[in-house]
Amino acid sequence: MVPGVTNLMTMTEFVLLGFPTQGTIAFLHPLLFSLVYLCTLLGNGLIVLITTLDWHLHTPMYFLLRSLSFADLCVISATVPKSIANSLRQSSSISSPGCVLQVFMMVISAATEMSLLTVMSLDRYVAICNPLHYEVIMSRDRCEQLTAVSWLGGVLHALMHTAGTFSLPYCGSSVVHQFFCDIPQLMAISCSGNLMTELAPILISVVWGICCFIFIIISYVHIFSAVRKIPSTEGKAKVYSTCLPHLLVVVLFLSAGFFAYLKPTSGTPSMSDLVISIFYMMVPPTFNPVIYSLRNQAMKAAVGRLMKGRLTKE
Repeated sequence: MVPGVTNLMTMTEFVLLGFPTQGTIAFLHPLLFSLVYLCTLLGNGLIVLITTLDWHLHTPMYFLLRSLSFADLCVISATVPKSIANSLRQSSSISSPGCVLQVFMMVISAATEMSLLTVMSLDRYVAICNPLHYEVIMSRDRCEQLTAVSWLGGVLHALMHTAGTFSLPYCGSSVVHQFFCDIPQLMAISCSGNLMTELAPILISVVWGICCFIFIIISYVHIFSAVRKIPSTEGKAKVYSTCLPHLLVVVLFLSAGFFAYLKPTSGTPSMSDLVISIFYMMVPPTFNPVIYSLRNQAMKAAVGRLMKGRLTKE
């Protein structure tokens, strides 16, 4: 029998000790998480809806934005609703299959999002630095292929991490010091002396993340070099106002993720682990709609058409 299956049969549930279930924090936790989750659903859901219905936004850039928003919805929905429900029920348990599903959905969404952010940097590079060939390089078919590859890569990452994590023996404590089934905390409570089955996927993901980050940085170096030649101050400000927040979210997402996965694991609770996990699990999905879309004039016009019932495929 597969080791991971044996573990799930003997370990029927895990206990998530991310936030207290009593006291002031127990009240603030579900309230704040619910507000953040609601804002994320509204922001990303609105982007998915508008870019699907409004024919004016059927362009490569907005196709990628729709894919990113869907990934954002997946990554935050994998963990936050369960945390809110547990807090309201004053419970800390999650079933083993539920824990497996959380890990799988979290990894596939996060890995896909990183790939999509890289593709979006390519899209902006071509649009600004090579506009005459934009329609050829970033055609609809090309965007669909890149998006499909991004999701396929996310699935492969998820399979590697899920198999690696739950092939470890959990013969002792079932207490996970996190508000969701986070891989480093699951590794910390494993009684295995050999963690290579999960360390290898983590190393692969880290290398992939570094490669994506380098590609994004190189893309934006070329973009900023091209922007410097724009005579219009307004034009420069428009590009900078979009690109700089994008870079900030990418850096925050990667740095928090790298710190969480590369620092030595510990079986003792740590507030820094909670804060870091919030940064890479909740901040990007919440702020991506504001950074990429809701400040965009075309998106604002589409929202206006939606409110007036004029979103038609002409």
